Amino acid sequence: MESVRESVRGSVRAVLIDIDGVLTVSWEPLPGAVEALREIREAGFGVALVTNTTSRTRASIAGTLREAGFAVDAEDILTAPVATAAYLAEHCPGARCVLLNSGDIREDLDGVALLDPVDVDPEAVDPEDAESVPDVVIVGGAGPEFDYDALNRAFGYLQRGARLVAVHRNLYWRTDAGLQLDSGAFLVGLEQAARTEAEVTGKPSAAFFEAGLARLGVEAGDALMVGDDIESDVLAAQRAGITGVLVKTGKYLPETHRDASGTPDHVIESFADLPRLLRGSAEE
Repeated sequence: MESVRESVRGSVRAVLIDIDGVLTVSWEPLPGAVEALREIREAGFGVALVTNTTSRTRASIAGTLREAGFAVDAEDILTAPVATAAYLAEHCPGARCVLLNSGDIREDLDGVALLDPVDVDPEAVDPEDAESVPDVVIVGGAGPEFDYDALNRAFGYLQRGARLVAVHRNLYWRTDAGLQLDSGAFLVGLEQAARTEAEVTGKPSAAFFEAGLARLGVEAGDALMVGDDIESDVLAAQRAGITGVLVKTGKYLPETHRDASGTPDHVIESFADLPRLLRGSAEE
């Protein structure tokens, strides 16, 4: 196990854990992950699974993880769509929203007024008629739905004054078929074309990590974040005051590690190595 420091900083009481690429790949458990999570729980650490996954709801994710052997339930999981719903309730109450996403996440967008995109034709929108223009375009996770027509429709809404809210900015993720493009690659184009900037609600936003800490009832200095994305998971958590641990699984690439904007607090081979790192903290 490679570590930037000899042991975890301070007294860690809780662990924030990314799912895809850390615990699983294409929802299949990575070697040793089930056992490591069980050991961490039995040692008394608080656990929250924090994920930018937008293809499934919290309940669906929890069910799939239980089938894979992980002892979790929906309350253990904080998804970016859940954080998006909270963000919209605070910053855009009552907003009329359109969603571009691969997968059905409406259950996790509780309280969000979602319009059916086919009912809002940007070519027919009257910019003088506020009721005909969606207030917000929500961009979730990429998939086949991100075709030219859908992206051009979103572009039309943005040109006519809609706000752009992105569930995350991930450029890619790893599946059993290799790395796949994610919505961050399309988001940049929408921002540039519409001359706007997305409001990001999932990782790497500070608000998302704060929501995870609040769920666990701990301060940033008492928590540790484990992820495979050095920028969005690890360095973003460190900017929020959380100890960051990078795993060399999932989307990890040596070149992104080398060229990153900062240095992780710790680097380990896989999530299976985390209990040993935490034992070092407990022995301080």
